[in-house]
Amino acid sequence: MSPDPFGTTALRRAVLDTWAASPARFREDANAEEDLLRGGYRDRWFVELAQNAADAAERAGTTTVLRVRVASEVLSVANSGVPLDADGVAGLASLRASAKRDGGGVGRFGVGFAAVTAISDAPRVVTRGGGVVFDRARTAAEVADLGVPALTDELARRDGAAPALRLVWPTDAGESAPSPGTDTEVRLPLRPGVDAGELLATAAAQAPDLLLALPALHAVDLPDGVVTRSEEGDLVRVGDRAWHVLRAEGTIPAGLLADLAVEDRARTGWRATWATPASADEVLHAPTPTDEVFHAPTPTDERTTLPARLLATVPLDPDRRHVRAGAVTEHVLRAAAARYPDLVRARPAEERPALVPRPALPASAVDATLRDAVLEALRTSSWLPAVSGDDLAPAGAQVLDLEDAALADQLADVLPGLVDTRLAAPRHAPALAAVGVTRVGPAALANALAGLDRPVGWWRALYGRLALLTTPGVRDELAALPVPLADGRVVGGARGVLLAGDDPALAARLAAAGVPGLRVAAPGLADGGGRDDDTVGDLLVALGARRVDGAALLADPALREAVDRSVDDAEAGVDTETLDALGALVLALVAAGGDADRGLGAIALRDAEGGYRRADELVLPDGALRGLVDPDGPLGVLDPAVAGAHPRHVLTAVGVLDGFAILRDDEPAGPDHDLDDEETWWAEEIDPVAERPDGPDGDAPGPMVAVRDLELVAEGRWDAAWSVLAGDREVREALGGARPVGAVDPSDGPRPYTAWWLGRHGRLAGHAPTAWRLPGAGAVDGLYDPVPSDVAARLDPAFLAAIGVRTRARVDSTEDAGDLLARLAEPARVVPPARAAAAHAALADAVAAGRVSVADVEPPDRVRTADGAVHDADPHRGVPPAVLDRAQLGGVLPPGVLVLPGTGDPALLADLLDLAPASERVRVTVREGGRAVPWDELPAAVAWASALRRPLPAGALVLHERLRVLVVDDERGGAPVEYTPSAWVDDDGVVHADDPVRGLLAALAG
Repeated sequence: MSPDPFGTTALRRAVLDTWAASPARFREDANAEEDLLRGGYRDRWFVELAQNAADAAERAGTTTVLRVRVASEVLSVANSGVPLDADGVAGLASLRASAKRDGGGVGRFGVGFAAVTAISDAPRVVTRGGGVVFDRARTAAEVADLGVPALTDELARRDGAAPALRLVWPTDAGESAPSPGTDTEVRLPLRPGVDAGELLATAAAQAPDLLLALPALHAVDLPDGVVTRSEEGDLVRVGDRAWHVLRAEGTIPAGLLADLAVEDRARTGWRATWATPASADEVLHAPTPTDEVFHAPTPTDERTTLPARLLATVPLDPDRRHVRAGAVTEHVLRAAAARYPDLVRARPAEERPALVPRPALPASAVDATLRDAVLEALRTSSWLPAVSGDDLAPAGAQVLDLEDAALADQLADVLPGLVDTRLAAPRHAPALAAVGVTRVGPAALANALAGLDRPVGWWRALYGRLALLTTPGVRDELAALPVPLADGRVVGGARGVLLAGDDPALAARLAAAGVPGLRVAAPGLADGGGRDDDTVGDLLVALGARRVDGAALLADPALREAVDRSVDDAEAGVDTETLDALGALVLALVAAGGDADRGLGAIALRDAEGGYRRADELVLPDGALRGLVDPDGPLGVLDPAVAGAHPRHVLTAVGVLDGFAILRDDEPAGPDHDLDDEETWWAEEIDPVAERPDGPDGDAPGPMVAVRDLELVAEGRWDAAWSVLAGDREVREALGGARPVGAVDPSDGPRPYTAWWLGRHGRLAGHAPTAWRLPGAGAVDGLYDPVPSDVAARLDPAFLAAIGVRTRARVDSTEDAGDLLARLAEPARVVPPARAAAAHAALADAVAAGRVSVADVEPPDRVRTADGAVHDADPHRGVPPAVLDRAQLGGVLPPGVLVLPGTGDPALLADLLDLAPASERVRVTVREGGRAVPWDELPAAVAWASALRRPLPAGALVLHERLRVLVVDDERGGAPVEYTPSAWVDDDGVVHADDPVRGLLAALAG
């Protein structure tokens, strides 16, 4: 008889007596074991044996190696540790009555060993002091031997299969002791059909996880090799894989223990281990877990989606596959989750976000609790590495959405709680979002920088880094990026900002002037010249800034508005320093090459009396114009201090007067240049030319150059003014190149404004220039006096002619017509008939051209007749002369009664002088006696027509021996007077002559 050190006989007797007394208990035990085998423990033989081995080693205060072998269809699993004892045997042979109490070990109900019955019907356990054996067949025989019909029937219903683990026997005396170096060995004769190779493969596959979960398990020794566990601080190596672990433990509050099963209440403590792969590559590139389960500490069927494995002691259902819900489980899971940030914090900075649970639906109730608790702990704990080197809590952290360490360092004091740039990579974005980290994109960055006061160098460095990182899409978000200006302001957004280069002096002037709306970037911020390497400037331009040089600022609308408003500001009491600074700024920009156009004349400059005037209303203290204008007139004198501070040409460029100012307009549209009497000039000179059939299209006279302020010359200063005007090249240009206007035909176009105005309003030796003639102008000798000799000595003839001094008779206005008529009527003037005729022709031409209206001219009381004398034209004082309108009348009427029209229209002249044409005053009758001779029969006429290259007249010549005509002048009494002209053309157009050649000439003259 074999020894029975574990009292198995009594154990069998008790079970058999129970079954015999209550066959239902047999059925219950059989069903329970079958449920365990087919349910929670169906594939856990290696897990349960490893767990038992770890428990044994832990109770012994040591670690163990689990040795697994197969020989002769027997699978053996051996380990060291506390050997099997009588309580242990009783636990193995009982149902849900473990020998491991008072918090020891992992199992609690003594049912885990049932897992081995899936592969063996006669498992044996041997230790150094003996061993026990379970045997399903022997159990069935013992039940049959009881002779209880109900048991016999139940056994038959189960095809003779009885529970394997309810009856236990001592091992045979010949059973060998455990393998050397071990204390306990489980030997499992394999059931038919069980593949030993598959069992070993299962063990090999589960060994790494079990070694990680069970610290007391040092190694698993398999036929193909040993899988070993080792620890170095918080690093656990299992085989060729390393894990970073964090261990936590605590006490379950007493108030929660009442919810536990009785067997669990003695376990008042909890333990948990978080484990993550130690390999950075595994952490950073691991996908969201889909096959991870919760370990308690061995695997359960509770799936998880965390990027770390949790092994924790929580209440389990009897099958150890599912966590038992309740307050204790909730407490342990949340307590373990509270330590999760410590696990994360122990990893390098760039790995930490990978340990944040990815967005996912919970895989189980356990997973839901863990996810919520872990995320809550991560949001409020300090584990995010900051740029400063400290750890931050995500709730107050910000991550810059631009991966640049230098940029992040620069912004560390601007963006509180700025996360290490290494975490700004897009792959970390979901994790940081899950824990509430604020993501600072380009637009948010621009807003965060608003109102920031930093040196220009700081901003330049910022822009330089942003320029290297941003794309066109990102740049759109930087539209509000602040820009420091030259006047010290910082504005939101680069749009409209001017990049004027690196000019500290300009910056100082802009700051002093304080021009509202003028947005010039601070010097040193960017290179306004647009160099190829100006990345900062390129960024600002992309954001809406414009590159200009300092001079180009003159075109900026804000500066122009300030210039236009400056005089009003001065009158409103604006600070004088600001006004002076604005003036100095404008003058400096002009000196730098800026385009000083007409509009800059509005800039307010200080005058000699301490007030302010427009620049174009000021005269240089030593300017040539100062002595010519009326001191009490509208022009002031520039403050000598201002004049001394700026170059002369700069001051005159903005309108300050040295000599006379010149106005230029390439496309004048009307008399809108604020020139004296400009509307009259336009009406007299521009409109008539524009309205001519051959005139220019529209009313524009073409480019216009004019001298301003001529009307300001003091009455007694004209003699000096002429010298200044004649010596100014631009004035001569305004006069039309100083061409002699009096000699220009009206068809050449209008006279320039300056020539027109000076001829009419200037005073030359006390008179208008048009009152004089050039010394050599014989065509108007007698009508106009030559300019005084001192004037002729100082002013050249071309200039004199340009300002209106006469070179020939020309009538340009009603005033001209009246003046010329008066001169013709002066008896003291010696005016030969030819000059009088030329003057009359000029008058008629002026009427014909529309320069003079007959209605506007008072008819003269006296007129100059063909004899060179002056005769009354008033019919109340005698018979007035007549205007010669037919040349042949000049041969039959006395010269003293005829006014010669010259080349002018006799009818227009007669209308102007209010005289009758001669042909309307007289009646001429040819005396009879002639004979008609065809022209082609007159040899002399034929010869002269050929010489003159003219055709012979049609018809015939009435040839007289002596031609006589009777002339009746009704105005002179009506008595006929006989005249003997050499030829005459009567009212019917018939030619009469006493000489064929004279007749031919009369006919050809018409």
